[in-house]
Amino acid sequence: MLKHTLAIPDEKAGVGETAAIFATLDERVAECRARATVYRLLSGAFIEEASVDFLNALRTPDTLAQFAEAGLRFDSDFLQAPVADLAEALSVEYATQFAASGGFPPVESVRLFGRYKQEPNFQTMRTYQRHAFALRPGRHEVFADQLGVELLFVAELLDRVAAALVDGDEATARKLDKEIKRFWVQHLGRWVRGYAGLIESASQHSFYREMARFLGGFADEEIATMGLAVDDADQSKLVVPKVDVKVEFDPNEPVCNGCVGDAIARQDNVQALHDLR
Repeated sequence: MLKHTLAIPDEKAGVGETAAIFATLDERVAECRARATVYRLLSGAFIEEASVDFLNALRTPDTLAQFAEAGLRFDSDFLQAPVADLAEALSVEYATQFAASGGFPPVESVRLFGRYKQEPNFQTMRTYQRHAFALRPGRHEVFADQLGVELLFVAELLDRVAAALVDGDEATARKLDKEIKRFWVQHLGRWVRGYAGLIESASQHSFYREMARFLGGFADEEIATMGLAVDDADQSKLVVPKVDVKVEFDPNEPVCNGCVGDAIARQDNVQALHDLR
């Protein structure tokens, strides 16, 4: 689906590191940069409402031709609407689909645990800190395990792989490649395919329908290319059961009634602050 968009030739040697051995340095660098571009494009579609500048960039003849080659089929609501009207329509769709009560937030914790700020949020925060990855503030606050943020993180790692390859630092390139695979196994691979299928079915506007289809196809190809084995835990569920709330409790913090504090600390659904950070 996406070979033309990525401008990546088919590999005959296999997947993952085996195929990379047979590619030239320039091909490997170009592949990393092309993949990073797609990650950023998809991030831009889901991290917040589409801006006029973003939409103008997507509706250039060259970009639309690449989308068509990748099999995306936008309707007239995206192709023909004045860009200001399109941005307004998409902001309403974004709020309804991803932000309003009853919608489907693009957040890993919500999709897998039914609540915001569960384990994936804290795990991704620690991973970002370890790699000195920080987001600039956008129009809205976003969670660490929000879809657009996770995609941006992988794009950043791919840029670092490309830079390492250019510098001749194969060890760093391999290390970063393993980090990308680990992030897919622990995070993206567990929910984006099912979520993409859900949004493709639920979207009213063709922009989000086709971007979700693009996301699902891209995820399938990335998992196959990297040779990963990861289950889709999302399964496109319309309703995600809520896990028990993890209460933040610091056992070292003085309380008015020590016996009450001891009782709280013994509850099964209580977790210390240092366990949640």
